[in-house]
Amino acid sequence: MTTQTVVPYAEITSLAGRDLGFTDWFEITQDRVDTFADAVDDHQWIHVEPERAKAESPFGGPIAHGFLSLSLATKFWSDLCEVEGVKTKVNYGLDKVRFVSPVAVGARVRMNAVVAEVTEVKGNGYQLAVDHTFEVEGSERPAVITRSLYRFYV
Repeated sequence: MTTQTVVPYAEITSLAGRDLGFTDWFEITQDRVDTFADAVDDHQWIHVEPERAKAESPFGGPIAHGFLSLSLATKFWSDLCEVEGVKTKVNYGLDKVRFVSPVAVGARVRMNAVVAEVTEVKGNGYQLAVDHTFEVEGSERPAVITRSLYRFYV
């Protein structure tokens, strides 16, 4: 079970260097892949045609879009960390993203987060640079690695 780290804004700098652990496992379903395909208008057969993907793809079946896997960072980050006493929370961006290995439909993924840096930013806020690693259950290789930037303002 995921343990959420809750930190008051006044103590946000204490997060620097902290490993926040792992989220719970989350299953990637064909329905979720299809919904994502509709949202981003990417209906490539390797994602949305299970029978064809089983027969023709090098992965033995349909896989999730890389950006679908990456988009779970928003959910997973919220599961792992809450900064209390802020007026605004912003996903500020990404410094680096690598899609290391595919995520098969039906696979379960989880994310680890390590707060690499906490820096003060203009406008009475702080920015967290967080290293995320998305794991696929039963796989030695991660699915996605990224450094995400989050901003918190009071």
